[in-house]
Amino acid sequence: MQDGLRDQEFAAFPQPFPPNRIWIFGAGKFGTIAARRLKKRYPSAEFLVVDSNAKKLGRISDELRLPVHLEDALSFFSKAEAPDDLWIVPAVPAHVVYEWMLSELGKAGRVNRMPVPPGVDTQVPNPYRVASGTLYASFATFICPDACNEPQDVCTFTKEPRLGNLFEVLKGIRIPGHSVVVVRSWQLAPGVGGSTMGYLREKLAEVKAAHRRTLIATSCRCHGVVDGLDWEAS
Repeated sequence: MQDGLRDQEFAAFPQPFPPNRIWIFGAGKFGTIAARRLKKRYPSAEFLVVDSNAKKLGRISDELRLPVHLEDALSFFSKAEAPDDLWIVPAVPAHVVYEWMLSELGKAGRVNRMPVPPGVDTQVPNPYRVASGTLYASFATFICPDACNEPQDVCTFTKEPRLGNLFEVLKGIRIPGHSVVVVRSWQLAPGVGGSTMGYLREKLAEVKAAHRRTLIATSCRCHGVVDGLDWEAS
């Protein structure tokens, strides 16, 4: 069974699992951690690590002997032909799923970035805003261990009962005139999460169906990021 998953939840885990293809976006500290842990756990999977820094990619290539691609990860993702069975593991300082959705929606209509409405702050734990209008939320008020295996009931750090699942809290956000689409980050290894392209396309379809202002949230059990957009089909 996957770390942190019970039988009933494992049935909903995005397929294929175990993954047979994985793209890691970012070759910095967290991208390197992800590459090490995922290669060890899934040695038969096909990997690709994408980053705009040749030096960082060289270290991963030399140490782990993984294929690498020199390009900005968001630019690469917006152009790539990614099959549904591919797992995407974001490890760059950007809301990767949101940026990908903006790119995809722009191909089919008009899309604009929107700041997250201030009314969201009181509906999430420990809200933190940045100048762009992005909102971060977290159950944690401390720095989590990078190898947390995201157990369902007890916090790895405090050993106290978990306060809930943040992806479920985010689904409960209610702002007049806005829909909410939550993309869950599923744990593939301790401290390493991602989603399949098939799952991401299902979430993109939800956004397209809304035809209105939408809040896009990406979240694991404990941490999440929320951005807003306004989309209208051509």
